[in-house]
Amino acid sequence: MADLVLTGGRVIDPAEGIDRVADVAFAEGRVAAIGTGLSGAETMDCTGLIVTPGLIDLHTHVYWGGTSLGVDPLAYARQSAVATLVDTGSAGPGNYAGFEAHVIRPSPVRILAYLHVSFAGIWGFGREVHVGESEDIRLMAPREAAAVARAHPETVIGIKIRLGRHASGDQGMAPFQHALEVAEATGLPIMAHIDEPPPSYAELCAALRPGDVLTHCFRPFPNSPLAGDEVRPAVLAARQRGVLFDIGHGMGSFAWETARGMLAAGFRPDVISSDVHALCIDGPAFDLLTTFSKFLHLGMALPAVIEAATAAPARAVRRPDLARLVPGAPGDASVLALEEGDFELTDTVGATERAEQRLVARGLVLGGQRLV
Repeated sequence: MADLVLTGGRVIDPAEGIDRVADVAFAEGRVAAIGTGLSGAETMDCTGLIVTPGLIDLHTHVYWGGTSLGVDPLAYARQSAVATLVDTGSAGPGNYAGFEAHVIRPSPVRILAYLHVSFAGIWGFGREVHVGESEDIRLMAPREAAAVARAHPETVIGIKIRLGRHASGDQGMAPFQHALEVAEATGLPIMAHIDEPPPSYAELCAALRPGDVLTHCFRPFPNSPLAGDEVRPAVLAARQRGVLFDIGHGMGSFAWETARGMLAAGFRPDVISSDVHALCIDGPAFDLLTTFSKFLHLGMALPAVIEAATAAPARAVRRPDLARLVPGAPGDASVLALEEGDFELTDTVGATERAEQRLVARGLVLGGQRLV
């Protein structure tokens, strides 16, 4: 008999091509079966709800207590039904040991990390104090970052660099070269942040490699991926060679105008993520499901939205075992409700739209056990 069965929900698993009403059973911490009429020691009635593989939020900041922008990973996971949190550069080689010992290991929620090439990660980020960690090249620590990445292969899944006027001042692409050195030495992908120029969106796109991630991919002007109504040629060329494009909503990196232009041009994001941190968890980002709701409002189909936070980020972090509801896979699942009504959704430049639907969390299963 299974330990837990989620019964009667609409199961959407893009990796397995599943979209039907079914039961999902868990035993010994793993997915045991998908079918009908399954029984277990504990059941959760999911009639009218959506059951997905455990969601992956590819862009979060959860070094809670260790950096000023960190949020509580467990509270956030419950809020958004996220099973895997990928922290993107909160910690660098100088403080990663503390992040792993005090946050990652004790957390019941899986946490993976892009290690920042900056020695102390993102350390000067607040409402009153905002110092771009990539602005001072003396903080770039490729030797130390490579050593830490090699020492923590189970949790460090990539290298982070932040570029742009706010993150790197007038340094242009110079900080990227340090991240590239680490990535090449360790065989890991890069996640690159882009804000206002310099460098330009096109310059960064041209430097990224297959499997690297450009986050904040639907950011507003200036440094938008659009030139007028057209997607920039450098963006199209990057996608063609295998660069991945991630939303990373955050405090300043998602605009309705950009999103509509990109989608109208046939350019969907590869990954939808929240970039949740202390300055946007109370708006405008809130959480992953709010970001999901914005893309439903923009006309993306529900299965496509689910894929952008399950199968797609699992590929990005090179963990094909995650975000799949197949017997033997890790026993993670997210339970969501699609609510109908009149909902206010605001982008990062203050533009507000009214949506008729939104996704909200109704349950979270981790390692075969109900967390919510």
